[in-house]
Amino acid sequence: VQLVESGGGLVQPGGSLRLSCAASGLTFSNYGMSWYRQAPGKEREWIASINRAPDDKKYTDSVKGRFTISRDNAKNTVTLQMNSLKPEDTAVYYCKVRLRDYWGQGTQVTVSS
Repeated sequence: VQLVESGGGLVQPGGSLRLSCAASGLTFSNYGMSWYRQAPGKEREWIASINRAPDDKKYTDSVKGRFTISRDNAKNTVTLQMNSLKPEDTAVYYCKVRLRDYWGQGTQVTVSS
C-alpha cells in the first residue's frame, strides 16, 4: 500500500489550501480514510475521517466548519480542503487508511504572515 500526499505549502492566515492523498495497492473504495496532523513538539492528532459512504464524515472540533474531507473512488484519492487557515494549523499533514496502519509520508503546511 502506498499513500502519497501533496498540496502543502506556505499560506497566509485566512488563506486556503487543498491537500490530496493518492492511494495505490488497495481496493480504495473498500476503506475509510483519515487525515492527521503533527505540529512541532506535539503529538500526532486525528483531524478528519471519511468512511466508505462519502457522506459519512467526521471532524475534530478545531477544524469543523473550516476543513472539508472528500473522496474520489474513481481516482483513488482523498482530499482535505482547508479554508480560513490559522497559524495553529501549521503542521505536517498525513493521510491514513482507517483501521489499518498505512500512512503517507506527510506534507508540510505552514500558516504564517
